[in-house]
Amino acid sequence: MKIGRGITETNATVWFAREGENFFLYEPAPATIGDPITIKRILAPSLPTKIVALGLNYHDHAAELGLEIPREPLLFLKPPSSVIGPYDEIIYPAQSSQVDYEAELAVVVGKRCSKVRPVQAQDYILGYTCFNDVTARDLQYKDWQWTRAKSFDTFAPFGPWIETAIEDPHKLAISLSVNGVIKQSSNTSNLIFNIYDLISYISNIMTLEKGDVIATGTPAGIGPLQRGDTVRVTIGGIGVLENRVG
Repeated sequence: MKIGRGITETNATVWFAREGENFFLYEPAPATIGDPITIKRILAPSLPTKIVALGLNYHDHAAELGLEIPREPLLFLKPPSSVIGPYDEIIYPAQSSQVDYEAELAVVVGKRCSKVRPVQAQDYILGYTCFNDVTARDLQYKDWQWTRAKSFDTFAPFGPWIETAIEDPHKLAISLSVNGVIKQSSNTSNLIFNIYDLISYISNIMTLEKGDVIATGTPAGIGPLQRGDTVRVTIGGIGVLENRVG
């Protein structure tokens, strides 16, 4: 099932369920589907307390950079203030001269968890969504740490909704296009650290709250965006996340 957040014709912010091309009122607790509704704007499908992201977590990305496979996951954080939804504008910051795209599969946490074992991880997953880990690449190289480069407002687009019925998140086609031209094309089977191991690893460091987002890393083909570009992340079984660069 696809669930998300949106604004109705009466300017109410609601949860919705999407079936085909139709939207229905959705109540998360308990999970119930209500009457048909009209959504005029789709919002980011979660309000995370934090975004935990992965660096160098695809075999093809490590190969294109000529880097060794990491022995442990490389984690960093993006702030909730960087979140935007589908069709919202990515703002090119004045401090940067190179802003890059990074298509990623994101996990949305379904309930609070700490010190989870890999075999328990699925019990704590609400679902999956598309994510673009927008990065000021020049600042990442300049600073030698990633906080500024990853944290600008609008640098965490995700959506358009959460797919709750993915049977195997490690067999999903993932791609990214800029102005209709494919720039990244891979599959989550290329992940270095699988999703269940990641949830265990992260939850043994920090408590994950309901709605938190784990961005699982980007495949080969990262590159720059320009003002005026339209960037689309597409993941099989989930949908398309589209944003314009302003």
